[in-house]
Amino acid sequence: MTNNPKVAVVILNWNGRFFLEKFLPSVFNSTYQNIEFVIGDNGSSDDSIAYVEENYPKFTILKNDENLGFAGGYNEILKRVQADYYILLNSDVEVSQNWIEPVIAQMEKDPLLAAVQPKIQSYHQKGYFEHAGAAGGYIDYFGFPFCRGRIFDQLEKDEGQYDDEKEVFWATGAALFIKSAAWKEVGGFDPDFFAHMEEIDLCWRLKKLGYKIGYCPDSLVYHVGGGTLNTSNPQKTYLNFRNNLQMLQKNLPVGQGIWKIFLRFWLDFAALLKFLMERKPKDAWAVSRAHQYFFKNFIKNAKKRKTYSNKENKVGQYKNSIVWDFYVNNIHKFSQLKDNNFHH
Repeated sequence: MTNNPKVAVVILNWNGRFFLEKFLPSVFNSTYQNIEFVIGDNGSSDDSIAYVEENYPKFTILKNDENLGFAGGYNEILKRVQADYYILLNSDVEVSQNWIEPVIAQMEKDPLLAAVQPKIQSYHQKGYFEHAGAAGGYIDYFGFPFCRGRIFDQLEKDEGQYDDEKEVFWATGAALFIKSAAWKEVGGFDPDFFAHMEEIDLCWRLKKLGYKIGYCPDSLVYHVGGGTLNTSNPQKTYLNFRNNLQMLQKNLPVGQGIWKIFLRFWLDFAALLKFLMERKPKDAWAVSRAHQYFFKNFIKNAKKRKTYSNKENKVGQYKNSIVWDFYVNNIHKFSQLKDNNFHH
């Protein structure tokens, strides 16, 4: 690669005029030199594209005919983008000064570093980590994702405690830097995920090829979060439960997958009962729908399994249960987790 590799910042838009108006100025002011800005439109019916054409004529606009979700939408758009690096950026993200340079420098140093995320703080509560990625993503023994700076819904204040470059398990899809060659090698996102957890599945597949996923503390972005589906949405509950099971089936060794998914069904059932007790019948039904989908598509999903050589990189996997640690051991901060319980 050159000293100044080409970077394409690709924002997937679906009826997002409000966010584009609010956050494109910060993106447009990026100081990185060899850059292309792309708006990938997912079949919007509002005037967001007209707004971009009028106000940002330098932006490339690529259109999908319909809303293919986060996963399918990016897959189609990126087929038409030529660059050394893609930055998949949510429309509800404000970027800070100099947010691209440190990440590209970090990735250029290491050919195995396929994807990296910046530090993600909350747009509405600056100084606090944000749910979707915080200071880098991890996964526990049973496939539950969490982050440095965020375990379940507990968000930590950023006091510089995670200001080190770190190899992690997954990088957020809200601001995902990825080498285009690695993206192509692994086949992009799984379009059946539609939205939620597709970036974890992508990172897991990259790691199974021996690649590394990283976190760059010197790049900071602010994420609104819940921009497309807000957190108390039964559809989000459905996608999270459904996609997590699909991801485990695809990526775990068969023997492990069988008993871990069996156990997950019981944990999911406990979550379903909790939703009922909280008088959230639609969320409880969403968990049930997720299980129905899983069984109906079991064969289809099984065919996606790939056999990889023994170079799988397990860095960022937690050897214990984060659910147990959170609810029973009362551990609510990443820094309270013991370092020797992680794969290194």
